[in-house]
Amino acid sequence: MTEQPSDEPSEFAIPGDDMILPFQAENADVVGRLVKLGPTVDTILSRHAYPDPVSRLLGEAVAMTALLGAALKTEGKFILQASTDGAVDLLVADYQVPGALRGYARFSEDRLAEAENDDGTSLLGQGHFAMTIDRGSDADRYQGVVPLEGDTLTDAADTYFQQSEQLPTFIRLAVARHYQAGVEGESEGAWTWRAGGLLVQKLTREGGVQTSKDFEEDWTRAKSLAETVEDHELLDPMLPPDRLLYRLFHEEQVRVFPAIPLKTYCSCSRERVEDLLHSFSAEDLADMVVDGEVWVNCEFCNARYNFDPAALDIPKTES
Repeated sequence: MTEQPSDEPSEFAIPGDDMILPFQAENADVVGRLVKLGPTVDTILSRHAYPDPVSRLLGEAVAMTALLGAALKTEGKFILQASTDGAVDLLVADYQVPGALRGYARFSEDRLAEAENDDGTSLLGQGHFAMTIDRGSDADRYQGVVPLEGDTLTDAADTYFQQSEQLPTFIRLAVARHYQAGVEGESEGAWTWRAGGLLVQKLTREGGVQTSKDFEEDWTRAKSLAETVEDHELLDPMLPPDRLLYRLFHEEQVRVFPAIPLKTYCSCSRERVEDLLHSFSAEDLADMVVDGEVWVNCEFCNARYNFDPAALDIPKTES
């Protein structure tokens, strides 16, 4: 991978939105990634018109999935999943190489109302937090699972890295609505979703001696710098990502690597849904008929597929 020095803000074209920017702060021996999401996360969240608290939580999951999934260098998929007894009982987001994202959330309206009445400090509750790496049919899947005991996704990720990876890690996530002015000729703008995130990890030094004291001092310094990042900096579409990294880590000789562009995707199609339906028995299919048709909604992209029962060989029932 070609390195690009960023002792000063980059002169190379780096997308301002919908990208992951990997970097390395050499003096502190840390690596990291910065993600900024605009239209991509807005598309994912707007498809379902979730209540704002659920959208914010899913936006955090999508941003975290991008930060962690970008560690995959070849084909494969990274899946983040939280199963809980809280208002949001299922949260799923995945990243597919080289940079495709999707996600969805399942929630209880009654529990959501209760959580909001209790100041909405946590929508997750108790449960499990899982990270899965799927490298394809020719390779074994890897999955790490930890208890979901904190109030936020970053709490869960901290637990995972402490217990499973034993790798010092800092993650900051931000999600909010942003007002986008109308284009020329249009009088009204629109509120759209934006998300951002910063991940920093400490690496052991290769080919040299690093004492425990040096390790701790380097990590403490790098983490302190990372903690100064503000939500508005992660979300600001006018702040170039390389300039933000320069603000945070210029004293640590920060270098950036080529940005990874991001987009939305979904693997559903009419053909795949029809193949799935044909796997059910005739009796099960007959139970799926509503108002003379069978319909299936994709949980990720919210696309709706309608089928004529006759095309699925479902016998007509007497009314």
